[in-house]
Amino acid sequence: MKILVLNSGSSSIKFKLYHVSATSDEFRALCEGQADRIGIEASTLTMKRADSEEKDKQFIDLPNHKVAIDNILKQLTDPEKGVLDSLKDLSGVGHRVVHGGEDFTASALINDDVINAIDRNAVLAPLHNPPNLMGIKAMAALLPDMPQVAVFDTAVHQSMPKKAYMYALPREQYTNYKIRKYGFHGTSHGYVAQKAAEVLGKPLKELKIVTCHLGNGGSLAAFMGGKSVDTTMGFTPLDGIIMGTRSGTLDPYVPLYIMESQGLKPVQVSTMMNKQGGLLSISGKSDMRDNVQGAEAGDPDCKLAIEMFCYSIQKFIGSYVAAMNGVDVIVFTAGVGENNPMLRARILENFGFLGLKVDTARNNANETVITTDDSKVTGLKIHTNEELVIALDTYHLIK
Repeated sequence: MKILVLNSGSSSIKFKLYHVSATSDEFRALCEGQADRIGIEASTLTMKRADSEEKDKQFIDLPNHKVAIDNILKQLTDPEKGVLDSLKDLSGVGHRVVHGGEDFTASALINDDVINAIDRNAVLAPLHNPPNLMGIKAMAALLPDMPQVAVFDTAVHQSMPKKAYMYALPREQYTNYKIRKYGFHGTSHGYVAQKAAEVLGKPLKELKIVTCHLGNGGSLAAFMGGKSVDTTMGFTPLDGIIMGTRSGTLDPYVPLYIMESQGLKPVQVSTMMNKQGGLLSISGKSDMRDNVQGAEAGDPDCKLAIEMFCYSIQKFIGSYVAAMNGVDVIVFTAGVGENNPMLRARILENFGFLGLKVDTARNNANETVITTDDSKVTGLKIHTNEELVIALDTYHLIK
């Protein structure tokens, strides 16, 4: 069985193809790639086979998502460069969908009702759901009989209790406009929480886990009883920790004061908080690697950016430890979380009172377990694999 995973953005589509063994349910990646600059000049299609180090890159006109997906399918079945003999070998397609609102607590086989719900929730994710939906509709037009599955970033967090997801606003803001905490990065948080349980050899339901998804965007989640009970991102992905260009948590009156005092429009303040904030606003550098390099060279703004970033994460970890009345595991994942031992050590240095002890050698070697054997709280570094989660859910739903 072959499963294609698609992540459709406004001007790009990432894809990854998996082969699933009929006897062992083992997943093996066959290739991955990306269509870029869809609807823009100089669009490209790149693909890399798993059995090759070379990337095949084509400059090709991609005026819309349907044409882009059609070319992806042609690339997959190319007699020389492809990995499929025929599109008949493809069994299903899984799509990343950012926002499922309150409609979905798990992944779903796509039908008209699911499409309508994704469209209805587009008001909650106007930058993400519409292009996600374009990918779904384009695939349906090209391969109308192909089973498709939607995997939602928000679904894992639908297990949060009301005390965690409700805001202290007039009730009609929730009942009429669905303003509440939703949380994001759910596929990543759920995946690494399960992997953490496997590493410890214990059932997920028996563990209290804090997962730290740290990339250019970032969020934390608390898992107790096998379910997400809180997370840092809220109604939108802007809330929570300091990110590459997102401000993270602010006094709610700050954007109102900026609009009133400076005569700015909501869209301008939204741009400021989402694209001009975060690390970029502190040091002028949105990439953590550049901030680390600058800090090592003595740049005080880069040092401050790192301090503020780590502090924002420490505060949320502490709050989740209190909310769960303890913690067994703290997990780091995604680009920054997986690849920066210095930041992991700095974030964890404040949790010695919990009996957590970082093993410097293990941490610097990027091992899975980064704490000492006698540490009362285990620190882990786990590689996230959101595409695999989408492929797994797609496989189980179409099987």
